Amino acid sequence: MYARIILLVVLMIAQLANCQQVDLSGPAQVVSIKLMPDIVYQPIDGVGASLTDSSAWLICKFLTPAERKAVLTELFSCESGIGLSYLRQPMGASDFRLQEYSYNDLPAGVDSDYKLEHFSIAYDEQYIIPALKEIRAINPELKIMASPWSPPRWMKQGGELGRGRLKEDVYETYAGYFVKFIQAYARHDIAIDAITLQNEPFFEPGSYAGCFMSPADQIRLVKLLGPAFATNRISTKILIWDHNWDRPEYPLEVLADPNAAAYIAGTAFHHYGGNVSAQSKVHDKYPGKDIYFTEGSDGTWNDRGFEGDLLANGRFLVETMENWSRTIIKWNLALDENNGPKIPGGCDTCYGVITINQQTREITRRPQYYALGQLSKFLKPGAVRIASQVEVVKACAFANPDGSIVLYVVNDKKAARKLKITSADSKFTAEIPARSIMTFCFGDKTLADAKAYLTTGDKTALFERL
Repeated sequence: MYARIILLVVLMIAQLANCQQVDLSGPAQVVSIKLMPDIVYQPIDGVGASLTDSSAWLICKFLTPAERKAVLTELFSCESGIGLSYLRQPMGASDFRLQEYSYNDLPAGVDSDYKLEHFSIAYDEQYIIPALKEIRAINPELKIMASPWSPPRWMKQGGELGRGRLKEDVYETYAGYFVKFIQAYARHDIAIDAITLQNEPFFEPGSYAGCFMSPADQIRLVKLLGPAFATNRISTKILIWDHNWDRPEYPLEVLADPNAAAYIAGTAFHHYGGNVSAQSKVHDKYPGKDIYFTEGSDGTWNDRGFEGDLLANGRFLVETMENWSRTIIKWNLALDENNGPKIPGGCDTCYGVITINQQTREITRRPQYYALGQLSKFLKPGAVRIASQVEVVKACAFANPDGSIVLYVVNDKKAARKLKITSADSKFTAEIPARSIMTFCFGDKTLADAKAYLTTGDKTALFERL
């Protein structure tokens, strides 16, 4: 509490003094953060999670209309909530589903559909699309990415949803499947910003939807999908890989084919294996192709308690952005007290960004909610990452189109730190408590009109404006 009182006084003095040097007394170690707004890195498309079948059912079917509006406003409004701005939508069933389905399931007696005459998004129209429409009404700037966990069964060798690969003669039809999906969503006034070719293409789970797809398979598919998008005037970006950091050679092999690369916007990554530096390895080889982080879950296997998970998510966010990602997308947006609802198969130990208890109707905001919100609320469409030099703490900085600066700082140390923030000839000093995440919002690069928001690992501050 004492540290937050000091910071509040500092912020008031800084505003009155037009952000001149402010001296703070106390034993906290001084660390420097130098902002360089004129050095610009990647654009930021958004921060968010996935509105899986399970999440959408909880929000749209379980909650009352009033409860739903309150929850979605808190999650997606920049004014009244944390301003999440990007969603990744499964194309058909993932492991978080109430039933197995694709958009081209065939009636009895029909064993193929090369003309896609049985294509339908009727399942999504029950509550997934209504939830998306309500979210977009709250945040019209929201962007949506889509990823298939599996092609329809009939398109696969072996005919199983949970394993196998595409049949040799269905690639052109499968490209048409993506086209029809994007067009069907467009008829609901929902634009798809990007697609990935296959969720986790080197994993065949068996117990839920999955499909093996080699680099050669993705090269073949993208060479058909790119022209299909062009023919149908679809501007949706095409992303490859969509799997862990541990196999950067996969996207490098795909991008090495110049005819395929012409249609590829970038590479998508998950964090379940390998090191975040893989993102930079791919970016440095192909700097004209973007990097996206598209899935990372919290769960019982990496549960460190509130404080540990808050700081782990904060460090992850900084490191992923520093390694060129345009997005930070966590896994399930919302799950219940049993990490569902879902049918058997897949992760039973994953947490949502929020937990909606079906017995008590209580909403629990998990640590990832705060780690994401401490950034997502303040980034505007068109924001870019800017250069910064940082000591001791973890931090990254961004510039919004209006010239405002956002600085996201993670102090995972056991003691408070005094921050000496500089930008050109301007200086600003404040104190960040131990084991906490703090966001500074400056009116421009002179560090004027400073505001700060804080979440501490001990929960004495939860997204508190200072």
